[in-house]
Amino acid sequence: MKPIGPLMWEHRLIEKMVQLLKSEIGRIGERNAVNILLINQAVDFFRMYADRTHHGKEEDILFRDLAKKSLSEAHGRIMNDLIEEHRQARKMVTKLVDSKNAYLEGGDSLASISDCLRDLVEFYPKHIEKEDKQFFFPCLDYFSKDEQDAMLREFQEFDRQMIHEKYTRLVEEFLGQTVARPPRK
Repeated sequence: MKPIGPLMWEHRLIEKMVQLLKSEIGRIGERNAVNILLINQAVDFFRMYADRTHHGKEEDILFRDLAKKSLSEAHGRIMNDLIEEHRQARKMVTKLVDSKNAYLEGGDSLASISDCLRDLVEFYPKHIEKEDKQFFFPCLDYFSKDEQDAMLREFQEFDRQMIHEKYTRLVEEFLGQTVARPPRK
């Protein structure tokens, strides 16, 4: 398996979440109410899965290793664009959280939540297409088979640590203090 395989599989799950949000936008208009549980779970999904796990593998491993290579100008530009798009996605999710909280406090409208969802629904398909069709496959050419195999192993270790990171953070939030984390290999 190539290291881009897991990244592309993760894209398929992100696309499914995007479809759920697209449906929720329609339901908000029909019901004049929002499914707060779905919003909370979507925020968790985008923060832990799409950003920390998926974008984490891209930025902390793939992009890190690509930065050590002599990338073409076009590939370097795309990689920088993708990093900026990851930042934009984080801001969109934060804006969704802020809109949801304001709505729950009686201040913000459902339209604001719908706008935030719409931004995510419009953003992710384009971002995924850029990675899948313009970036991932050409980037493999920069790595030997051994380097690709090592990257795949590092992806697997990265994923293995995510569950510990997620629930350590949860406990820390409730305790209001830092908890010792298992060492990263």
